[in-house]
Parts: sequence; structure tokens; C-alpha cells
Amino acid sequence: MLKEEIPVWLGADWKALEAALVASVGSDIPLLDSTNASLLSHGGKRIRPALMLLSARACAADGKATQDSIRFAAAVEMLHNATLLHDDVADGSAERRGHPTVLKLLGPAASVLVGDFWLVRCMDAILASKERGDAVLRVFSKTLQDLAEGEMLQLQKASLGDTTEAEYMRIIYSKTASMFETACVTGAMSVDAPEASVGAVREYARCLGLAFQIRDDILDYDGGQSLGKPVGVDLKEQKITLPLLGALLQVDDARGRDIRRMVGDIPDHPEYCDMIRDFVLARGGIAYAEARADALARKAVEALAPLPWSEDRDHLEALARFSADRKV
Repeated sequence: MLKEEIPVWLGADWKALEAALVASVGSDIPLLDSTNASLLSHGGKRIRPALMLLSARACAADGKATQDSIRFAAAVEMLHNATLLHDDVADGSAERRGHPTVLKLLGPAASVLVGDFWLVRCMDAILASKERGDAVLRVFSKTLQDLAEGEMLQLQKASLGDTTEAEYMRIIYSKTASMFETACVTGAMSVDAPEASVGAVREYARCLGLAFQIRDDILDYDGGQSLGKPVGVDLKEQKITLPLLGALLQVDDARGRDIRRMVGDIPDHPEYCDMIRDFVLARGGIAYAEARADALARKAVEALAPLPWSEDRDHLEALARFSADRKV
């Protein structure tokens, strides 16, 4: 759906987005230019700029995106890719989306520098809007803060092995839902939507982003190869996610402490990954997380009720449903 239906539906706006991305990350440094072109060609589903453009059109009085909508859509995609380039260094990732990372090909310094370049070009795209640039930049700034805090909280909890469900939800809001929120909110801002519409897409995006990340965490236990990464990456990084938290609810405190200790000992005992995965599958952890993702997807759809009906709103609703049951 994301790869075909939505870009086709967005039509000229999607083509304008693609052109804006190419123009934004072009460089007269051949190595940088070729690296950026490769990153664009392996751009994934581009769900965030799709959300930006759909939100803009669904909130616009005339149903049309503006030039600022295109600028901000390109900006959110550049921000997303900048964070991935930095994440690859932090995680030591050799592959992403089925292709070697910049880290693997050129080393950590290049990956950080290319990420910095994309981040600066993101800010340039936002500030190209004379009317809305300052306000939108503040929204993006909050997301960068959320991302940093989420990463640090996750790092802290990985070393302690004591992640609670509330802390898990904060982490996935900060790392995933916050950027979805930025995409939808600034999409609405790009067409001067009324506050009620901005609030509607904000709540939609928050619920959508949480459901999307929960599904990603489910796939790490029960699938995952189609995402371009092997099963069990989160456990190897000592991340306690919702499937494991759901399974822990089914055992007594002593057994729960044993499982959490095993997560902490994974660096020295990698065989624990398979044991913990078996525990999650046997104790209903997948079903628990799926129920939470489904509920959040329904809330996302309900949040759009204040918006007038349009095919763009229909596509937003379809994305919410897709987020909860996707297999990729």
C-alpha cells in the first residue's frame, strides 16, 4: 500500500517531494553526492512525508497542499534519515533496508558527517518558509529533544534491565511517535489549519506512531526478516519491549526477575536470546502487544473524526490500520 497506492494518490505532490529531496541533498562533493543519491534510492516506505502531505491535504480548506507542505515533507524525511545515519553508528549496524550502511561502507566518521549534512539541509528546508519557518522549526526542535531523551532512557534501562511498561511507552513515543506527530502537525500548520484540526492530527499521529513501533517490536520476535534485519536484534541490544513485558505479566515476581537478569546477561550469554524469545511466544507476549497495537490504531482512526471526510482522510485511516497489522 505505502509503496504504490499513496504515492499514486498524492500524484504531483509526491513528485514535488521527490524533486525537493534530490535538490536538498545534492552536493558538489562527489563522494557526498553519490552517497546521498544512494540513500535516496534506498529510501524505504517514506511514511513520514506521506503522513505530512496527507495531513496537509486533509486539513486544508481547499484540499490542496502548499509549497510549504512540500518543504516540510522533505524536511521530515531528511530528519528521519539523519537520525538513522547516527543510529547506525551508535548501534554498529552494518545493514539497513537490505543494503550496506554508510557506516559499513565508509566508516563512522562519514556516517555522522552525512547525517549532520542531512540535518542541516532539513533546517534549511524549514527556514525557506518565510511565514511558517520559525514556528515549524520549534516543532522539529522538540522532536530532536524527544529523540535524544528517548535514546538515553533506553540506554539507561538496557544496562539496568528494569524497564517498566510506562517507561517503554515513553521510549517509543520519544523515538518514533514524536516524529510522526511532527509530520502530521506541521502538515496541518502548512495549510493554516484551525486548532481543532491540528489537535486531531496530533492525537492521530501519537497513536499511530505508538502502534507502528509496537508492531516493529512484535516483528523482532515473530518475523522481522522482511524488515531487512534478523529476528532478535532488540534482545541482543538488551531492549525490553512490549512483547516481553506482556509475557512477564504471566509469571510470578521471582520468575520475572530471573528473565530480567537473563536480559542483562545477554552480552556474555547470547544463547539467552532464544530462550527469552521462546518464553515470550509461550507466555502470550505477542498477543498482548498485538492487542495494544490494535487498540491504538483504533484510537488513531477515531481521532480523525473532527476532520471533514476526504479521500486523504481515508488514506490516513488506512495507514493507521496498516500500522497495527503490517508484516513489513
